Amino acid sequence: MKQRNQGIAYIIASGFFFALMTFFVRLAGDLPSIQKAFFRNAVAAAVAIFLIVRSKEGLQLKKANIPTLFLRSLCGTIGLICNFYAVDHMNIADANMLNKLSPFFAIIMSYFILKEKANKVEWMAVIIAFLGALFVVKPSFSMEFVYALIGVAGGLTAGMAYTFVRKLGKMGVKGPVIIMFFSVFSCVSVLPFLIASYIPMSGKQLLYLLAAGGFAAGGQLCITAAYTKAPAKEISVFDYTQVVFAALLGILFLGQIPDIYSIIGYIIIIGVAIWKWSYNMRRDRA
Repeated sequence: MKQRNQGIAYIIASGFFFALMTFFVRLAGDLPSIQKAFFRNAVAAAVAIFLIVRSKEGLQLKKANIPTLFLRSLCGTIGLICNFYAVDHMNIADANMLNKLSPFFAIIMSYFILKEKANKVEWMAVIIAFLGALFVVKPSFSMEFVYALIGVAGGLTAGMAYTFVRKLGKMGVKGPVIIMFFSVFSCVSVLPFLIASYIPMSGKQLLYLLAAGGFAAGGQLCITAAYTKAPAKEISVFDYTQVVFAALLGILFLGQIPDIYSIIGYIIIIGVAIWKWSYNMRRDRA
């Protein structure tokens, strides 16, 4: 019970840190999403490298793990850029909610990547979550719909990335190594695009992006610690506190009040996540 409570505390802390990350990304203003992604991951890479250097194990990287690390990093980079683009063009609570479709996409991706078959309840949860997403996306012939679709694409690729993280965990790859590989890969892969589209930043913008990177690193470390304390099926539902934190930050500091359709979508998606979590807990006790 103590371990589970610690896991819950860590995952709520990660939600708070990731909400602050998106908040500072939005505060950084009109900069290319790739530029924001580069600085966000540069900080995370520095933190991960520092932790690996300080650890007794050091960098243990097997050649057989590299293809999976590459796919995790590629999906994660695309997901991050899509998420930042959505954060810049949408209500930050909506952007965070669409990104939190990733666990439901992970159920689908697990079938193809890990050969894990979902049961009827899990498939029903996926369908209901996607119906809830329609309230947030609000299909229409407008640019807002395009921005929302990019947010959904971010959730899809994040779900793929998390599935590859699970696969790497089964292969024995440690969390800091996964974070370091992803962060370095992301910085290197977007560097040509960064150089081509770079916009000079003010000191305040640079500070905001460094803060976003710092909070992102804190979020990654907390969520990694959470899943070492308790199984995902017991604590993952608390990850949705990130949407609550993002909504509060948006309301208090950005004047962003979610409309009634978005709120209905939040309730449906978070509600089905809680229902699925409750089902898993009851099934494990049976």
